[in-house]
Amino acid sequence: MAFAFDPGVLMVLLLVAFTAGFIDAIAGGGGLLTIPALLTAGLPAHLVLGTNKLCATFGSATASLAFYRRRLFRPTDWRNALLGTACGALLGALLAQAMPANWLQLMLPVVVFACGLYLLLVPTPNAGCAQEAPPASGRQWPQGLALGFYDGVAGPGTGAFWTVSSLLLYPLDLLRASGVARSMNFVSNAMALTVFALSGQVAWVLGIGMGLALMAGAYLGARSAIGGGARLIRPLFILMVLALSARLAWQHWSIGN
Repeated sequence: MAFAFDPGVLMVLLLVAFTAGFIDAIAGGGGLLTIPALLTAGLPAHLVLGTNKLCATFGSATASLAFYRRRLFRPTDWRNALLGTACGALLGALLAQAMPANWLQLMLPVVVFACGLYLLLVPTPNAGCAQEAPPASGRQWPQGLALGFYDGVAGPGTGAFWTVSSLLLYPLDLLRASGVARSMNFVSNAMALTVFALSGQVAWVLGIGMGLALMAGAYLGARSAIGGGARLIRPLFILMVLALSARLAWQHWSIGN
């Protein structure tokens, strides 16, 4: 679907995408930036979700590949989570497609704000030791199904939810939990994108441009996370949530006026 933009607006969206990719690769929550930016630019709600999934798929693919190459994520240990995430994202995206556009217009700012507030108030649990044995498979399916479904319906903060829940459920350190989060986020983004693309709800040129900017940010972010470890991830995570919570609170009240 084509959508014309002022060059200044386009540059802002590309900058937002780069920043979102950098933060998302480290701590998750990049959708907290890109979704409000696309809404502010005037895209219809369904097109916002579809275009956001396109650019998010670029970023999550880059970040997950970086973690995989450094052996911080082993797909064979996470089969059930991968399957659950794919199924959940498919169901969630189908539900989002069925929602009236005006419902989504009202829902998305509230969901993003609530997500930011939750991530701000709930501390990241203590990270365990590095994973040696395969993680408990019985917990993976419900975790993947629930978070994949949420990512298919809306998505903001999914990466951060994956990081926090994986630290709670498995003996992972923060870097490996981030690797799991990025990989699962890629699966759910790709599944949801397929649904939105088939229904024509993707602004392809804009999404590809933002996706390339996200890839650049995600590449730098993943390298920074791996090089700096938990000492870098945690402060950036907190700063991201503080900034976005304030921004989205302002945006939500502005929409309501």
